[in-house]
Amino acid sequence: MDIDVLGTLAVREHGVSVTPSAPKPRQVLALLALNVNQVVPVSVLTEELWGVQPPRSARPTLQTYVLQLRELIGAALERSGGTEQRCAKDVLMTVPGGYLLRSEEGTSDVKEFERLAGAGYRAMDAEDYPEAARRLREALALWSGSALADIQAGVHLEPQIKRLEESRLCALDQRIEADLRLGRHRGLLAELTVLISRYPTHENLCGQYMLALHRSGRRGEALSAYQRLRTTLVRTLGLEPSAPLVKLQRAILVSGPDTAAAPLTLAERAQTSAAGLTRAG
Repeated sequence: MDIDVLGTLAVREHGVSVTPSAPKPRQVLALLALNVNQVVPVSVLTEELWGVQPPRSARPTLQTYVLQLRELIGAALERSGGTEQRCAKDVLMTVPGGYLLRSEEGTSDVKEFERLAGAGYRAMDAEDYPEAARRLREALALWSGSALADIQAGVHLEPQIKRLEESRLCALDQRIEADLRLGRHRGLLAELTVLISRYPTHENLCGQYMLALHRSGRRGEALSAYQRLRTTLVRTLGLEPSAPLVKLQRAILVSGPDTAAAPLTLAERAQTSAAGLTRAG
């Protein structure tokens, strides 16, 4: 079974789609897919679909949704024409207390993203910036939109979607950092302009934008970017920018128009990154 959630939901058995069109069964499949090869309790599924006060008909209705999914899986198994003796109940299993979706040797875009991003982070730690940029770019290319963009998320899917989006933002942050280390500041300006508009309190993205502007000979715009961030932080959160970002602003302020600001140390970058992720909105 192949599972894609980094965009719209797409689940395939032997290359045949088993993704239902109705919203509620799609929601069930999404939660099972995000927890593939793990038991998802009936209580979790009912809370996802109906909240903390499910109707009396919740359990039989859930069973109906599971039956609909099994019908799609069974049809896909028949169309595959394989010789294996698997049935739909072997793929979507009923286990004590819940259900389990088995992927066997299938693919998962989440697992591939985590593998590639992990390789990118290790390359960053080793200061192999070309490899880091390449691996992180490959990881981010797996995303076709927001995670589970076509699913109405409930109380259990919503935090998992937020976790995936945070992982995406971390990988993006590190890929931009690798590109900056490689001197690709001019090529980053358009992308960073969009990102700081989307995440107006993310300090590390702002710092990267400031560096890219300054190294492109646009010192005044770099300082303006800092002032916009400071105004937003004070107005919305009652916070001043973190010490590393203040240091970067001062370095740009005292440098000449043709002098690149001194880069932050790795420890300072980590501190700024942590602050940015905490304050990202």
